[in-house]
Amino acid sequence: MLRPPSPIGAATKGSGQVASNTAAERGVCNSAVHYLITFACYGCHLHGDAAGSVDRAHNLPRSPLLESRPGRVAAELRKMDQPPYAMDRSRREVVLAALLERCQQQHWTPLAAHVRTNHVHLVVEAETSPERVMNDVKSYVSRRLNQTGLDEPGRKRWARHGSTRWLWKPEHIAAAIRYVVDEQGDRMAVFESSA
Repeated sequence: MLRPPSPIGAATKGSGQVASNTAAERGVCNSAVHYLITFACYGCHLHGDAAGSVDRAHNLPRSPLLESRPGRVAAELRKMDQPPYAMDRSRREVVLAALLERCQQQHWTPLAAHVRTNHVHLVVEAETSPERVMNDVKSYVSRRLNQTGLDEPGRKRWARHGSTRWLWKPEHIAAAIRYVVDEQGDRMAVFESSA
C-alpha cells in the first residue's frame, strides 16, 4: 500500500544520523499498480455547470454530481485570470506524444490514452502513486507545449488535480481501456497498447 512520502532526510530514531527515504516513503510501490487517470483543461469543467461536476465536499465514489448552479459558474468564471484552455489537433498530438515519452522515461507502462479537446485520459501501470503520475505528466506535456511554441509559457492548461482511480482487477483494467479508447465519442489523439 502506498503511503505519503516523509520529508527528505528524516532522521532515524535516536541515531542522530540522516537516513535516506525508502521506496515506500517516497510513494513508490514494490509492485506495479494500474490506474485510470483523468485531468481536465483549465476552465473547462466549472463547479455548478449544467453538465455536472465534483468538488472537494462532493467527491465520494458513486455520489451524485453537483446540481446546476449558474451563479456558481459565474463566480468561478470571474475568478479565472485566463480564458478556458482547449486543445486543437496539433496540441492534442503533442500532448499524446509527450505523455507516451514521459511514461517511457519513467518506466511506466501506458495501456491506453485519449487526448480530447478539453481533457486527457490515461490508463497506466506504474510503481508509484497515481498523483505522482498525473502531476509528472501534466508538467512534462506543458513543457513540451512551451517548447513547440504552440502556447505562451505562462499559459494555464490544466485544472487543479483530476481523477485518480485504482484498477485492482483485470476486468477493471479492460473496462477502463475500452472506456478511454472507445467510449469518448469521435477518436482524437488515441493510444492503445498492443500488448
